Amino acid sequence: MMSQEQNDLITRTGQQEPCGKLMRMYWQPAALVDELQGPRPVRPVKLLGESLVLFRDEAGRYGLIERHCAHRGADLAFGRLENGGLRCAFHGWLFDASGQCLETPAEPKDSQLCKGIRQRAYPVIEKSGILWAWLGEGEPPAFPEIDCFVAPDSHTFAFKGHISCNWLQALEVGIDPSHASFLHRFFEDEDTSGAYGRQFRGASAGTDLPMTKILREYDRPIINVEHTEYGLRLIALREIDDERTHVRVTNQLFPHGFVIPMSTEMTITQWHVPVDDENCYWYAIFTSYSTPVDKKKMRDQRLELYELPDYRSRKNKSNDYGFDPQEQAVATFTGMGSDINVHDQWAVESMGAIQDRTREHLGTADKAIVQYRRLLRQEIERVKGGEKPFMFLDAAHAKSIQGPATMDGIGPTRGWETFWMEVDVKRRRGAPWAAPVPQEIADKVPHLKAV
Repeated sequence: MMSQEQNDLITRTGQQEPCGKLMRMYWQPAALVDELQGPRPVRPVKLLGESLVLFRDEAGRYGLIERHCAHRGADLAFGRLENGGLRCAFHGWLFDASGQCLETPAEPKDSQLCKGIRQRAYPVIEKSGILWAWLGEGEPPAFPEIDCFVAPDSHTFAFKGHISCNWLQALEVGIDPSHASFLHRFFEDEDTSGAYGRQFRGASAGTDLPMTKILREYDRPIINVEHTEYGLRLIALREIDDERTHVRVTNQLFPHGFVIPMSTEMTITQWHVPVDDENCYWYAIFTSYSTPVDKKKMRDQRLELYELPDYRSRKNKSNDYGFDPQEQAVATFTGMGSDINVHDQWAVESMGAIQDRTREHLGTADKAIVQYRRLLRQEIERVKGGEKPFMFLDAAHAKSIQGPATMDGIGPTRGWETFWMEVDVKRRRGAPWAAPVPQEIADKVPHLKAV
C-alpha cells in the first residue's frame, strides 16, 4: 500500500504536476495518421490534460495548436482549412501550423495586430503510422531505434483504443505476466491456424501447444525482472515438465510503453497516453518479422470492437462489457467474450477512474509493478531536480536502444536463459528488413551474431 500523496505523485499528469513534467520530456502519441485522412484533416485532441486541435494544411504540414482561438476563445476544431492554415469560423482569424496568426480579416487593412498573435503550438512528426507531439520545452529527445520505428511501413500497423481510467493502471496490466492465466483464460482451445491478429490464440513457438492451454494449465509463473537500458525486461517461466519450460519475454519501455510478443512473427509496442487524469488512449504498433502486415484484416478485426471517430469500445461499463454469466460458467473466465482488450478494459476501469493504491495488497507476482513504480518515482524526482530523465535520448544514444527482444515459446528447462535469445536472433536474421540484433543479446549468443 502507499499513501494518497504517493499515489497522486505517480498518476497525475497536468502541466504543473511532477509526473506531468516528466511526461512532457518525451514525444507523445497524439493521433493515428489514419485520423487525418479524408477531405477535412482536422481533429480535436486532448493530451496530458491540454485541449488542442490537430490539422494538416494544404502543403502537408502538421499543426497542433491550442483549441480555443486567441481572439475570443471560439473552438478551432470547427475552423476552415484554407490559405496555409486553420481559420477560426467566428471572425476569420487564420493560424498556421506554428501557431502564428497570419490574418485578422475583420480588422482594418493596415492593422498589424496579427503579427503579435501566436497560438500555443507544439511540433508534430509522423512515425510508423502515428503522429507524435512534443509538449516539452527546448529541444526534444531523439527516438530510439526500436523495431517498430526501424521496420518498413509494409511490416507495421498502428491502431489505438480509448480507456476510461488513469494511464498508470492501464499500463500496469501490460507488465503483469500472471494475470493472463486468469483474466484471459479460455476453457476450450481453438484451431491455432486462425489466430492471425489475435493475441494469446496461436501456438507457442517451437511447439503445437496453444497458448490458451499453457496459460490455463500453468498459472503460477516464476517472474524475473531485470533492469535494462530502456526500462525493464520481464521473463515469465511456466515449467511444463522436467525437460520443457514455457518462456515469455516482455519489456517495459520507459516511460509508459511496453513491448510484448503477439505471435511467433509479430510483436506489439504499446503506449498508454494520458488524455487527462481519468482517461487514456493505448496506441499500438504491430511489427511483423516475416510477411507484410495484412493491414485491412488487422483494422477490420479491431473495428469490430472500436467505434470511430473516437476509438471507444462498443463493450463498456454502460452495457457491463457484454458480460454473460452462462459464458463465464463454460467458456471464458470473465464471461466477456473472446477479445482480450475487453478483459483488460474491464479490469482497469473497474478499479475506478484513478486506482486507490492506498487499499491494495501486492504479492510476489507483482514484482514488475513494484520495480516500475520505483523507477517512475525516481525519474519524477530527477526532473524535479532539473535533470534529464531516463530515456531522454540524444541522437548518438538513440542508436544504441534497439529491439527490444521478445519471445514466447517452449524451450529446455535447463538452458532457457540462452534459448529465448537464440529464438529472437533467428527471427531477426530471417526478417526481410534489417531487424537489428540488440548488442546485449549479440554479445551473449555470438554464434548467432547478425550478418
